[in-house]
Amino acid sequence: MIPLWTSDAPGARLARATLVPLTLIYAGTMRARRWVYRAGLRRRHRLARPAVAVGGLTVGGAGKTPLASWIARWYAQRGARPAVLLRDYRGDEAVVHRFALPEAIVVATADRVQGARKAAAAGARVLVLDDAFQHLRVRPDVSVVLVSVESFAASPLLLPAGPWRERWDALRDADLIVLTAKTAGSSAMAQAARTLRARAPGLPVAVARLHLTALRGLRGGAAASLRDLAGRRVLAACGIADPSAFAAQLRAAGADVVLRAWRDHHAFTDRDVARLRREGQGVDHVVVTMKDAVKLRARWPTDAPEPLVAELGITWERGRAAVDRALERCLGDSSRRLRRRADAGAAGVTTALARREP
Repeated sequence: MIPLWTSDAPGARLARATLVPLTLIYAGTMRARRWVYRAGLRRRHRLARPAVAVGGLTVGGAGKTPLASWIARWYAQRGARPAVLLRDYRGDEAVVHRFALPEAIVVATADRVQGARKAAAAGARVLVLDDAFQHLRVRPDVSVVLVSVESFAASPLLLPAGPWRERWDALRDADLIVLTAKTAGSSAMAQAARTLRARAPGLPVAVARLHLTALRGLRGGAAASLRDLAGRRVLAACGIADPSAFAAQLRAAGADVVLRAWRDHHAFTDRDVARLRREGQGVDHVVVTMKDAVKLRARWPTDAPEPLVAELGITWERGRAAVDRALERCLGDSSRRLRRRADAGAAGVTTALARREP
């Protein structure tokens, strides 16, 4: 979440005000676009396999990629080989998905219809569309919309003056809302859930917490415990949408955190790596996100201590049964057979995003 959207400083408020005309244009465009598809003036395509679309009502940091990966694993544990379809601008998220679930088919393409055909030809039984709620050209069987609790503390305006992609009216096209939190407390989560239920009566609302589950070496993959960070000075290096949340999660593990952040999807250069190596000499550990590890691994010097990669997991605090029902419904009658084949461990409420380093 960029400071412009969250700060109460006079300069930030003035900047948001100057962006309001652009916000009004953007809001009108998004509403008209959705109306065109609802009215049937533009065709929506069914895909080659049953499909679950995962998307967000806000930009960045809501947990779309972790949830898409969790859903893909849910199907894999039940014997239905999944494919993850995404429009991956920089290549990092596709690699994260491949490491998170090696048995999944990962297709990175802007054309989800063609991508679905490719995934089906490769043996996919079900499709998981990462970041696809605004991709109206396709008609998924189940549409899951994420909203982060932290977004409620930011500007209520749409882009570019705020983090919101669309207004509440867009929830009419959703089948399930997943409210996610990284650092928010229980009271903030409860208030946000009440707001969503009021805005979308009758629509199931599940509540999930995104949290760090483990650490692994960047190159060797050796596992480390989050407890190892307690009382240690840590350089948190990331190029993600919500770097402050990453730093807060490390602080929750007891670390003394110095944050070094770049823009989301940052392509690390040799100069960046040299800077991290230099700054890393003054701390106990350099810790990076899974998405950034994909780009740093090949560049990290072999004669420098390897950074630790923080793995992300999901804990369902409320509404897990609604999630299961929605995913089963996607496959129709075959879901009963899949349920009988489910792993006993699949019923747990906490699942790590990855069992391997990205």
